[in-house]
Amino acid sequence: MNFVSGIFPVFLLVTLLVYYLVPKKSQWIVLLCAGICFYAFAGWRCLLYIVLAAANTFCTARIIDALGEKQETSFSAVRDTLSKEERKARRAQDKKKRFGVLLVGLIIGIGLLCIPKYTGFIVDSVNGVCGTSFRVPHLLLPMGLSFYTFQGVGYMIDVYWGKVKACRNPFRYALFVSFFPQLIQGPISRYADLDGQLTAPHAFTAAGVRAGALRVLWGYFKKVVMADTAMTVVKAIVADPDTYHGVYVVLLLLVYSIVIYGDFTGGIDITIGVAEMFGITLHENFDHPFSSRTTKEYWRRWHMTMGTWFADYIFYPMSVSRSMQKLSKWGREHLGNAVGKRLPVYLATLVTWFLTGLWHGAGWNFIVWGVLNGVVILAAQELTPLFAKITARHPQFYAGSFWTRVQMVRTFLLMGLIRTLDCYCDVPLTFKMWGSIFGSFGRMSAQSLHGLGLSLPGWLLVGACVLAVWLVSRASPNDAPLREKAAARPTVWLGLCLLLLTVILIFGAYGIGYDAGAFIYKQF
Repeated sequence: MNFVSGIFPVFLLVTLLVYYLVPKKSQWIVLLCAGICFYAFAGWRCLLYIVLAAANTFCTARIIDALGEKQETSFSAVRDTLSKEERKARRAQDKKKRFGVLLVGLIIGIGLLCIPKYTGFIVDSVNGVCGTSFRVPHLLLPMGLSFYTFQGVGYMIDVYWGKVKACRNPFRYALFVSFFPQLIQGPISRYADLDGQLTAPHAFTAAGVRAGALRVLWGYFKKVVMADTAMTVVKAIVADPDTYHGVYVVLLLLVYSIVIYGDFTGGIDITIGVAEMFGITLHENFDHPFSSRTTKEYWRRWHMTMGTWFADYIFYPMSVSRSMQKLSKWGREHLGNAVGKRLPVYLATLVTWFLTGLWHGAGWNFIVWGVLNGVVILAAQELTPLFAKITARHPQFYAGSFWTRVQMVRTFLLMGLIRTLDCYCDVPLTFKMWGSIFGSFGRMSAQSLHGLGLSLPGWLLVGACVLAVWLVSRASPNDAPLREKAAARPTVWLGLCLLLLTVILIFGAYGIGYDAGAFIYKQF
């Protein structure tokens, strides 16, 4: 099932009715059954896959927790008889045993992700490099596989680190994995944040349901009116790179930025809005990313739960690991202190961004996209002292609003340019198109714009959507969200809902012939 499918509103309404009619102690069971039904629409094999993934992470965490309790009891019994060195050695040995269990669980969990997602890519890459002709398998890629895999992996590691206690009820844990609003594209939740909310009783509140419903409609507006309409232009440019190059590549990065923002934030709005209707609060995933002045800041604002996941479970553990400490020591001795102290950060950053790109998709374009982001972040970090010297000479200019806007535009264009790797899905072709911006820029005509699949009213519609989204984002950054204010006034709320619904049905992908495509991040 997809959010844009016609059956989803019916499914949501029925689930809400049952959820608030049953006894409060049974509400979490309704959510579990809803998640199973939601996922079952994708096929029984997809359902089996999520069951296997959940069983692996649940059992691994339980074994780690039980082993830790047993080790603690055993250690307490002999603690006073051991010397300081013996206690330290005992602790290290116990930790090693728990890590062994975690490692098995990680291998199984990540294997369940990698086999369907990357087998075809690996075989195809081997054929291309070695000239072989192995058959490229086409395996089923379950919906939301990367998202619930990362949630489960994070949960196992948190149990190993002692941040949370392992869940003893397999059905309650299954709800954490299968909570249906976030199955398609996140956000990537942590067990400590979500478990208590999912199983707690929730009383019906009209204001909460109204606020959630309004956010859902706003998400549909951004997805099916703005993003899906603008996607027509992206497809036309990418389909004919020989004709649409130079200035059209700039148009592509601008329009695709609208598409990916509307598609992803629209989906997250639907997710968070649906959860809010059930009385559950999910983490925000975006914080005005196009207002970012640097690439690093951009990635603190865009897909925030993904960024914090990679930082917490990949970057920080890797950068402070014993191997990195040895590498840093070697670097200081052989390459100088300046290089040596940077090596762990450099390597951890590049590995993290390599994996981030690979997580986004099984293709070289995603890998190059990830590594480029890492390189840009490291380059900016190294140039910071130089920038500081330059800005110190003209503090009034560089501290002004004009320079801030220049930085925002620069970051937006840079991120948009790198993001075109997602559009062309071909690294050499993408680099060629980048080169055409400087080599054969050309110009656009009204006739060529019309040939991109949108009439003048269509372009005006996209422009009006962008303006509406910008105005709403500007109106509520430091104040209570507008939807909460509207939800507190039923008449205003009803009027806004009717307006959004009318626009969605008349001007959106359902009403004017555009395809209401699946969410872009659904593939992850």
